Amino acid sequence: MAIVGEKGAMRHWSRSQRQCGSRIALVPTMGFLHEGHLSLVSEAKQRAEKVVVSIYVNPGQFAPGEDLDVYPRDFDGDVEKLKPLGVDIIFNPRDLYVRDSPEKNGAGHETWIRVENLEKPLCGGSRPLFFRGVATVVSKLLNIVEPDVVVFGKKDYQQWRVLSRMVRDLDFGVEVVGCKLVREADGLAMSSRNVRLTATERKNALAIFHSLKRAEELVRSGETDYSVLIEQAVSAISHAGGRVDYASIVDQETLQSVDKVASPSVFAIAAWFGSVRLLDNVELPNS
Repeated sequence: MAIVGEKGAMRHWSRSQRQCGSRIALVPTMGFLHEGHLSLVSEAKQRAEKVVVSIYVNPGQFAPGEDLDVYPRDFDGDVEKLKPLGVDIIFNPRDLYVRDSPEKNGAGHETWIRVENLEKPLCGGSRPLFFRGVATVVSKLLNIVEPDVVVFGKKDYQQWRVLSRMVRDLDFGVEVVGCKLVREADGLAMSSRNVRLTATERKNALAIFHSLKRAEELVRSGETDYSVLIEQAVSAISHAGGRVDYASIVDQETLQSVDKVASPSVFAIAAWFGSVRLLDNVELPNS
């Protein structure tokens, strides 16, 4: 396993592998890897002969005042976790997106990619700059690594849909794979940010998972009014001390709100426990 930091070296490696007939899979991450990330690597190994894992904490997706400075990092630990998995390259660029003014020294970037409609609901309501940062940097990763397949997790459901649409609309020659959300043994959705929860906050945060499971049970038992599902979730999370950013049931493709079971939908929740914002979701069955 090699660690590559230079964009040119990364592109050269990928092109040499492709000339030898190898398929390449990319797993984009921001590091501080957990079992959810490692499951994406396992999926990538099944789909390609060569696997690249990128580790880059993307400043473009953090607005001023968000948790960029305290986002957990452990590069050495990430390397140790990836070694036994058969990863070929860790791509760890340092200058993938420079936020400085382009006029200041000529080094800054000012080009953004927007996925106009899919980025607006859910996380886009409270983080209006988030998805332009994600889409722009992932597009750069795709241009540099030139993979045949890119693998994302569905915990960040909206992100997966936004990036899938970007790849389709801009004709990237890459297959997009979305993998099932991975949970801790007690049901909490795995996230690099979980480490910042206190023991009490972590216990209380299970209200998100339990409210989603309750919603799933209600749909299976015949409930079709989604307002009932949302109200029980907001109540449960608030009672546990959480602050709900959003609790929305949306169409899986368009991410537009739906009121009743009519098409495949997903119940997505973002909620704060202490200073940590957590995401979770469940794809709802048709009743």
